[in-house]
Order: sequence, then C-alpha cells, then structure tokens
Amino acid sequence: MRIDDVRRITLGTFVRPPEETGAGPRIEAVYGYLVHHEHGLVLLDTGIGEGDEETDAWYRPQRVALPHALSTAGVDVADLALVANCHLHFDHCGGNPLLGHTPILAQGAELATARAGDYTIDRLIDHPGSNYQELGGETEVLPGLHVIPTPGHVDGHQSLVVECEDGSVVLAGQSHDTASAWTADVLAAQARALGHSEPLPTAPAWVERLLAFDPRRVVFAHDAAVWEPPPG
Repeated sequence: MRIDDVRRITLGTFVRPPEETGAGPRIEAVYGYLVHHEHGLVLLDTGIGEGDEETDAWYRPQRVALPHALSTAGVDVADLALVANCHLHFDHCGGNPLLGHTPILAQGAELATARAGDYTIDRLIDHPGSNYQELGGETEVLPGLHVIPTPGHVDGHQSLVVECEDGSVVLAGQSHDTASAWTADVLAAQARALGHSEPLPTAPAWVERLLAFDPRRVVFAHDAAVWEPPPG
C-alpha cells in the first residue's frame, strides 16, 4: 500500500451559520477517505445524514449520497470491509444506515454519548444490522492501520494513521477544522526543539503521538488543503 492508495471522496457541503463562525456564513465541505488496505477497503466517515427540519434549516446541507460518492472512486458500499467514524455528529455518520453489517469503529465513550441523545440524529446511529466495534483507546485495527484518540472537537473524536510503503498518512477527521490549525499545533509541539523560550503555546499531547508516525501527509474532514512536512 502506498500513500496514493488513500483517496478523498466528497460527501457534500453545508453552510456554517454566523452564530458558529463568529463572522459571516461559511460554506464547508465534507470529505471522507478511502484506504485500499491489503486486508480490504476501509472508509473514514460516511457523509451528511438526513436530518430533521431544524438541523437542515440551520446548516442548509447539500448531500452527496454515499453510494454516489464511492462510485467516483470506482467502488460500492458492498465493497467496504471496515468503516470508521471520526465522531458521530450527523455530518460524519450520515451514511451509516446503508452499511448493513459492515463493522464500524468508534470509541466506546463516543458511542455512549451519541446514544444518550441530544447529540446527533439518533436514527443514524443504531440502524438495522449495525455492527459497531467499540474501542477504548489507541488500537492497531489492521496491520499498519492505527486508530488514535484525538479529543478536542468532541471527547470521543478519533483519527486514523495509515502506514504505507512510502510514508504514513494521518486521516485527521475533525481533530482540526483546517490544515492551518494543524500546522499551528505542530509548531507549538515543536517550539522548544525550534529554540523558542517560554512563554509558549501548547498543543494536545496526541499531536506528538501523531507526529511520532512521521506523517508525509495529513488530511482533514472539512478542509481540502493537505499538510505536508516542510523540507529539511
């Protein structure tokens, strides 16, 4: 498996309202990521779910149905061997009801939060035949495919690290909204090594865990920009 065996698919767009941006409305994309692993096809995130009237009025989503999004990569829902949701908000787990018995990876705490209500669109979680594999922290779920807890956006957020022949790829999900936000945390984690003195910004401890994989590429759920390490 090589870095280019990890492919982005577009799952839709929505309008984040001024009440959430602190400025004007902002259109955001929703991306999923396909991993052509030797043990089967893996997908991170399944798109924007069918919401209720209030949610749709608030976010005004334009959905790309999961089967259509997958078809742009030449695959079908039935081809998926394993699915992970970075977290269970409706814009990341919307295609889950189409998965049947396909295993879905989620942190146990995140699944419990989602099932407790007032968190997501309930019917997107426990669909007929749903097959959640609850994780309790960092796990190597397939050879070279690591699930890393990356709390922040929500407590149960998780990211994937894919170790490839030509380097590793971090599928960061919504650990950061943008590649620029990730860059800021990387520089904060490296501040002392760069020779800076206190006071210094801090980064979540899991940023250093992700950097330990020496990623060649980091990709995001809501940003098409790709982070790559600077030369030298």
